[in-house]
Order: sequence, then structure tokens, then C-alpha cells
Amino acid sequence: MPVDQSLIGREFPPTPPREVTPEHVRAFAESVGGDWETGRPVPATYPITLAFEAMNAFLDDVGVDLSRIVHGEQRFTYTRPVRPGDVLSATLTVASLRQIGGNDIIGTASTVRDADGAEVCSATATLVHRGGEA
Repeated sequence: MPVDQSLIGREFPPTPPREVTPEHVRAFAESVGGDWETGRPVPATYPITLAFEAMNAFLDDVGVDLSRIVHGEQRFTYTRPVRPGDVLSATLTVASLRQIGGNDIIGTASTVRDADGAEVCSATATLVHRGGEA
């Protein structure tokens, strides 16, 4: 079943605030095959942990099964670096939606904000929602 076109422009509630801890940054770095030590910059792709949580909330809300999603593209644009001690949350908006060959191509934009509401970075992604069996 195709994703509803009326979702374009819809903003979903922000994820619960989460503190960026050295332990979480280290675990993230190790999960992607790297390492991290206190005092070094947080990995540039770290905000995916928040953007992914926002994406899962969006998929749950609209009834799309994560197992039918292929992650097509991901980009981050920073306003400032993420730092341990930041308390961040992400808000996802459906930026675009089109159907090709029975699949939905969903463009999302997530804004990651700190505890003061200031933007830290934005993350855009393209998700391919595989259509049903032919």
C-alpha cells in the first residue's frame, strides 16, 4: 500500500531529549568500526542516532514496516559541532514523497536541536519503501 501523499510537509513530534555522553559516543564510534576518546570531536555521523529514532517514530506513526525500508541517502549539515554534555532531540518532517515502480521514495528532513532549542544540525535522508509483491 503506497504511503499517503498528504504526509508531505507533516512534522512529527520531537524525540525525547537525550544527553550526549562520552560512553554513548564511544559506543557509536565502535559500532561503525572506529574509536573515540574524550576530548576528540564527536563523529560527524553521530546525529544519525537521533535522526534514526525520529525516523522510527515516523514509520510507526504511519504504519510502515522498517523491514520494507531501504536507506537511500543521508546528509548532515552542521550549525555547530555536537559536544558531550549536549542534550539533543530531533524533529522529522516529510520533505517529499513520490512513487516509482510501486515503491515510495520518501525524502525526510530532521532538525537536531539542543536543550535551548538552538539548531545543532540538520539531517536529510531518502528512504525507499518497497512496494508489495507483484
